[in-house]
Amino acid sequence: MRQNDTIKKIVENAMIAAVYFVICLVSGSLAYDQIQFRIAELFVLLCFWRRDFIFGVTVGCLLANAMSTLGPIDMAVGTVLTLVSCILVAYTPKLLIACIWPIAFNAFGVAAELYFLLDLPYWVNVLWVGIGEATVILGSYILWMILWRNKGFMRFLDPVRKANPSW
Repeated sequence: MRQNDTIKKIVENAMIAAVYFVICLVSGSLAYDQIQFRIAELFVLLCFWRRDFIFGVTVGCLLANAMSTLGPIDMAVGTVLTLVSCILVAYTPKLLIACIWPIAFNAFGVAAELYFLLDLPYWVNVLWVGIGEATVILGSYILWMILWRNKGFMRFLDPVRKANPSW
């Protein structure tokens, strides 16, 4: 890989991390706590197209979780959940199937975190976090499927994976 390509990838990942962080910051309490609707999670599915985006999405999540009321524990747990989700998304052959990972990991993982830290009921949190994550991820699935058909956007994205991402 040439030096210019490396710099380009670093800048792209930094932009993804920054936008992820800003979206969480602007959306305030919607991005945190029991009822989560973290719009920035739409970037998780970008990892399907380019595995190097795992870094940008994970750093964005880490920065966003630094603003969480749960502090360092959320920085660690939430970021690891996102990292694992991104890795699994990147290596899943179909985009719709890849949607399962962030929904499942966040629903069960964040619910456990809320249960242990705030003594909130586990299964209720699985439901609430899962609904929020599923809404964002499935909405982003629709968005990415629309954008996949846009040749200009795909040239801009420069995906490694070029095959049809649907079933």
